[in-house]
Amino acid sequence: MDKYIKAPLIDYEIEELRAGDYVYITGTIYTARDAAHERMYEAIRKDEPLPISLKNNIIYYMGPSPARENRPIGSAGPTTASRMDKYAPAMIDLGLKGMIGKGKRSEEVRSAIFENGAVYFAAVGGAGALLSKSITKSEVIAYDDLGTEAIRKLEVKNFPVIVVIDAQGNNLYEMVLK
Repeated sequence: MDKYIKAPLIDYEIEELRAGDYVYITGTIYTARDAAHERMYEAIRKDEPLPISLKNNIIYYMGPSPARENRPIGSAGPTTASRMDKYAPAMIDLGLKGMIGKGKRSEEVRSAIFENGAVYFAAVGGAGALLSKSITKSEVIAYDDLGTEAIRKLEVKNFPVIVVIDAQGNNLYEMVLK
């Protein structure tokens, strides 16, 4: 079923999403990959402020290529989500409500999603050029020294994703295997 939602996320909209739903996101999302996650995780451990509020936000596991002429961003395909699994539960516990990546997640992440009413979306790997067309604005807001792994604030319009793990703990990948 196709669903259209706004970001930052609203709890009742997350609760209505089901594994397998096609979702189109409009609003503000953030990018962060391994290096940015490691820095944020260290800040959490030291009880230091984070460069972004996690509350109700979505993090897209993505490092873009350079922007093309008249575009805010280059190719913007997803990174393998499991690389962020050691950091994700702490961030979900602090209010992160959505993650976009590709591939499977650990049982610890699935549990954190279920316990906190969050959601994990997949974007289609290999479709970075197509996905970038849904990004209307891109701005580096933290960790500029990390280059493509810096945290970016993105404005998106009808950004296409699929619900993989919903707030009830259902996992699309497991459902397909059954």
